Amino acid sequence: MKSNKIIILSYFVITLIGWSCTNDFLNTNPNTKLTQSMINTGYSKIWDFGYAPYAYLSNGFNGIDGNLNAAITDEAEQTSPSSNAQLYNNGSWSAYNNPLDVYSTCYQGIRAASFFLENFTNYRTFLALNRDTISDHQMQYKIDVLDIQWMRAEARVLRAWYYFELLKRYGDVPLIKKVLSTSDSINVPRAKYDDVVSYAISEIDLATDSLQPNWNSSAFVNNAGRIDKGVALAIKSRLLLYAASPLHNPNNDPIKWQKAAQAANDVIQLKYYSLATNYQNLFYIDNTVTSKETIWAIRLNTTNTLEKQNYSIGTVGGNSGATPSQNLVDDYEYKTTPDPKLPYKNKDPRLGLTVVLNASIWNGRIMQIYAGGIDGIGQTNATKTGYYLKKFLSPNLDLANNVSMQRSWIVFRYAEILLNYAEAMNEVYGPDNNNGYSMTARQAINAVRSRTGILMPAVVATNQTEMREKIKHERRIELAFEDHRYWDLLRWEDAEVALNAPLMGILAVKNTDNTYTYTTFEVEDRVFDASKMYYFPIPQSEIVKSNGILIQNPNW
Repeated sequence: MKSNKIIILSYFVITLIGWSCTNDFLNTNPNTKLTQSMINTGYSKIWDFGYAPYAYLSNGFNGIDGNLNAAITDEAEQTSPSSNAQLYNNGSWSAYNNPLDVYSTCYQGIRAASFFLENFTNYRTFLALNRDTISDHQMQYKIDVLDIQWMRAEARVLRAWYYFELLKRYGDVPLIKKVLSTSDSINVPRAKYDDVVSYAISEIDLATDSLQPNWNSSAFVNNAGRIDKGVALAIKSRLLLYAASPLHNPNNDPIKWQKAAQAANDVIQLKYYSLATNYQNLFYIDNTVTSKETIWAIRLNTTNTLEKQNYSIGTVGGNSGATPSQNLVDDYEYKTTPDPKLPYKNKDPRLGLTVVLNASIWNGRIMQIYAGGIDGIGQTNATKTGYYLKKFLSPNLDLANNVSMQRSWIVFRYAEILLNYAEAMNEVYGPDNNNGYSMTARQAINAVRSRTGILMPAVVATNQTEMREKIKHERRIELAFEDHRYWDLLRWEDAEVALNAPLMGILAVKNTDNTYTYTTFEVEDRVFDASKMYYFPIPQSEIVKSNGILIQNPNW
C-alpha cells in the first residue's frame, strides 16, 4: 500500500474528477460510465477516484474570512472592519450572499462518493489488470484489494458526512443516492430532515464493519487521516445528537436521545481513545495527529497562516484576527473566590491555555494588552476585545523569517464524545442513571473536567435541568474555537439569546503601581433573526435553477 495515502495528498484529485462531473453538481455527464479501454490503460486511477470524495472536506482553520468561525459567535470578534463575519453579526447575510455556503461543495462530495461506489464494483478485476499484481506480487495484490474494500466503505461514510454538513445548515435537503443519469430529473425536491438522517445512518451502519478498525494502531499507519471505524461511529454520534436536539426534535422524542446515547457509548466502548494529559499541546504540531484523544484530524501542509492572522499586533507579523470576547472569558469558572483586582487568577486553567490575557507571558514576553501598550486597544489593527487567541497557535513562531509548522484540524476528539454522551444520557436517563453503560452523564462530564492539568471540581447539579446547563457550559469551555459553538446554539435553539446579546470586551489600564484596572465595555451589538436564521438559506441560484422544485427556507 502506498505510504503517501493520506488526506493532505488527496486534494490533487479535484482535477481528476473534473472530467467526470460538470460545474453543476446535479447535472448528468456523458463520461459517467468508465469504458473498459479507460480502465485497461489507467487501472491505478481507481485510487484517484477512491480519494476523490476526500477532496471536498473543509477544515475549520479556513472558515469565515479564511480564519476561524468563532467570529460569527459570541466567542470572538474579527479585527478587520470589512470582515465577512460582520454579515452574520449584523444580520445582513442572505440567500444571495452567504460566505459560509457549502451547498454545492457537499453535493460534489456526495457525487464523488457515489461515482466511486457505482463504477468500481468489480475492482478486483481492475486490480488484476496490473501485471505486477498477478505475477510476482500476489501479496501486494491482496493488500490492494483490502485497501479498496476499506476505501469503498469510507466513501459511504463520507457520503453520510456530507449529508450531515448539509443538514446542520439547511435542514431539509435533496436526498440523492446515486449519480444521476440522462434519464433522471436533475431537479430533486427537498427530503425531510429525519429521512436524510436515516439514510446517512444507514450508510454508516453498512460501512462500519468493513472499515479499517483504527489506522493509527494498524500496520498501515501512513494512512492515518482516512476514515476508520472510530471516525464512522463519531460521525454517527454527532449526527444523532443533533437530530435529538430541540431544533430537530420539537416533541422531545426520547427515542432520539436514546439513539444518541447509544452511538456515543459505541465510540467509548471501542477503548481506542483517551483524554490527552496536556490540553494546550493537543492542538500543536504533530501532537494533534498522534494523540490518543484525536479521533479524526484533517492533515494540512506546514503553514504559519493561522499565526499571521491571529498573533497579537505587538508581535512581529501578527494581525490580531479573531479576538476572544469578554462573554467567553466571563464563562470560565473560578476555582476559588475571585479577586476583583486579579480577574484571571484562579480561573479554569483552560482560559489561559485558550486566550492570551493582559500581563501574561506569551511568545517570550509579557503581553501589553492595556491602554498604551503595544498590544493594546487603540493600536492600529489591535484587538477590539482586549484579548488575543492562543489556542491552536504555535508559540514563538518566527514570522519575520516566515517559519512555518505542521498543522492539523481536529474534526473529532474524545472529549467531544464524552460530552455528547453526557448530554444524551442526561436527557433520557437523568444525571446519575447509567442505563447499564459504563458511565453516567455526571461521570462523563466530570471525566472531561478532571483531565490532567485542568482538574476542575466536579459539577454540582441536582437534577436534569441543572445538569443540562452544566453540559452546555462545559461544551462552551472545552470546545472553544473548535467550530462547535455556532451549531450548538442553533440546535439548542439558544441562538436568539446568545447571538442577540452585545459582544463585550475589556479595557485594561495600567496603574502607577504596575497593577491594572479593568473595565468591561460593549464592542458591538449583534443581530440574530430567529424567524429565519436557525437555518441557512438555500442558495438562491439553486432555487432559480430548480424551476420551482426547491422551496426556500422560511423568510429568506
